[in-house]
Amino acid sequence: MSMSEKEKGKEKALKLIEESIKFILVETTHPGNIGAAARAMKNMGIKQLGLVSPKEFPNEKAFYRAKAATDVLENAEVYKTLKDAISDSHFVVGTSARNRKVPWPIVTPKEAAEKILSLSQQPESKIAVIFGREDRGLTNAELGLCNLHVHIPSSEEYTSLNLSQAIQILAYEIRLKALSVEGMLEEQEWDVPLAENAEVERLIEHFEELMQEIEFYKVDNPRQLLTRVRRFFRRSKLDHLEANIFRGVFASIQKKLKK
Repeated sequence: MSMSEKEKGKEKALKLIEESIKFILVETTHPGNIGAAARAMKNMGIKQLGLVSPKEFPNEKAFYRAKAATDVLENAEVYKTLKDAISDSHFVVGTSARNRKVPWPIVTPKEAAEKILSLSQQPESKIAVIFGREDRGLTNAELGLCNLHVHIPSSEEYTSLNLSQAIQILAYEIRLKALSVEGMLEEQEWDVPLAENAEVERLIEHFEELMQEIEFYKVDNPRQLLTRVRRFFRRSKLDHLEANIFRGVFASIQKKLKK
């Protein structure tokens, strides 16, 4: 590969970061942390910011801490719920420090960056990276909306990371992968766009509805069944057509049951 080809590849990768990736902060308590997050993002070329029910925003403290990244704050989108924030996303990565009874795919920041860069090459791909509250992170329900969980392997002696530190680590790994020629993973271009997050969520709800109708499980005691169902669909990377096919099958089964 010639030097010009390498440079073109890097430029393409960095452009994809800017256009495809959105960092979303959930219920951030301190406006200064939002500003620091914007600064950490822009340092690494990530400029799309989403805020889910921030306690104080807009706020002058946020803009002060952002320094030269005030444009990131000015263009930030504010949402009432996380579902709203990721409704049009094709792939969602959640940051998690917790162990779960039902294990989900968990990767390091470096591995997450590889996956994100690979998926960003799909046409009009939208990828969301979710960061939780400063004091308790993301809930299990919120993590259940994600396709992949990323864990920063901090010291067991002191595991707590500042929000902007966690953002800086993820953003750095993404940029580092984009700048490496070998980081541009050759993933075959799919013939149909990936299903948006809202489509996958409707599919999961439809399947749960069908399982109730055939009395596959006890509604008052689902145990870990629904979590495992959610995990299956979330890790499957369904495309738009596949999601519609499954929903069509579920609807046909329901129609037969009514007869």
